[in-house]
Amino acid sequence: MTEPQTEIGFSPPPYPYDRLSVAAQVAAAHPGGAVDLSVGTPCDPPPQGALDALATSGTERGYPASIGSAALRGASADWLRRRFGVSLDPSQVAACVGTKEFVASAAWFLRLRTPGRDTVLAPALAYPTYAMGARLAECRLVEVPPAADGSLDLSAVAEEDSERALCLWVNSPSNPTGALTDLGAAASWARARGVPLLSDECYAEFTWEGPPSSVVQHGPDGVLAVHSLSKRSNLAGARVGFYAGDAALVEYLAEIRKHAGLMVPGPVQAAAVAAWTDDVHVAEQRERYRRRLVALAEILGGAGLDVSLPAGGFYLWVPVPTWADTMGMAEDRPGAWVLTTALAAAAGMLVSPGEFYGREAAGFVRVAAVQPDERIELVATRLASSDHPHLGRRAQASGSGGNGPAR
Repeated sequence: MTEPQTEIGFSPPPYPYDRLSVAAQVAAAHPGGAVDLSVGTPCDPPPQGALDALATSGTERGYPASIGSAALRGASADWLRRRFGVSLDPSQVAACVGTKEFVASAAWFLRLRTPGRDTVLAPALAYPTYAMGARLAECRLVEVPPAADGSLDLSAVAEEDSERALCLWVNSPSNPTGALTDLGAAASWARARGVPLLSDECYAEFTWEGPPSSVVQHGPDGVLAVHSLSKRSNLAGARVGFYAGDAALVEYLAEIRKHAGLMVPGPVQAAAVAAWTDDVHVAEQRERYRRRLVALAEILGGAGLDVSLPAGGFYLWVPVPTWADTMGMAEDRPGAWVLTTALAAAAGMLVSPGEFYGREAAGFVRVAAVQPDERIELVATRLASSDHPHLGRRAQASGSGGNGPAR
């Protein structure tokens, strides 16, 4: 007797960074191991005050408030005032268990609120969790293409798509490109169409062209700003952030998240209060990332790659050179993967192929400036001694090695 077949619904795709395992093995074979510049994992210490609060809060025994303690919401609101000149009541602020969790769940929760809408608008070049959030909510994803300056071209969104939209995601500074978006213009576009605007601002402290900006500087109505301590304070392992803005949206999401049991642990909330209160360590972290970005740009530019510094964030967005595209066509694989493997072999460095961030990103790799200075210098030393025909010492001696971009 045959067993009845069970229909399989959603099957999770491979996690993007798991696909780097072969390149990671190549990079790890170097003496001294791999220099991992693929994932934006902080390597620097969190502020000591946050660590002290984590260890001494005395909140371990009780259930934490899902919306966040009064102290946490107050500290977050105070930081918004100091950093952006925005006055929000703490009731317009709520905690989340790291912003990735919020990004992944927001469309699902908003669709329960507005079941007549079924579309998520998100950048075509983007952190992949916007798309996954749409998929988990069983929504259509409509990708908003980049404008010439790298911001979002909202004029490309069809009116029928905006009428079906649950939300519009923006990300400024952008992961992966570092581009900045005019958040005021995006808010005006969304309000005119009744679409909630969700602004992922977790890299706001690392804005290099002009001051940091937040969507709530243009008023809280219909918008949420989403912030994290993962990057700002090197607390990625603590999983804590907040969302702030429109009072009705905050209240709705806070209530549904309470029922879902989404709670930042009490000791972590205490650590977050200390981190949001301390601006000194952020200035130090900005200088570290700026220094590493400049160093990596010089190293990779010296190896013949076309590298420019970003407007924000701590990633270099590097075009795939002609030689890698040519090799890729011969080997029937994308040029970005050729370049990724070549950098692993020549320098022991691990980077991310652009396709992780959308179809339009296939002609790039992302390089995260998240290793200590001495590890970045190790990349330079390895390239200087490598025999790779396009990245190593022979290419550097000839001046380019055929490394011009293919576009």
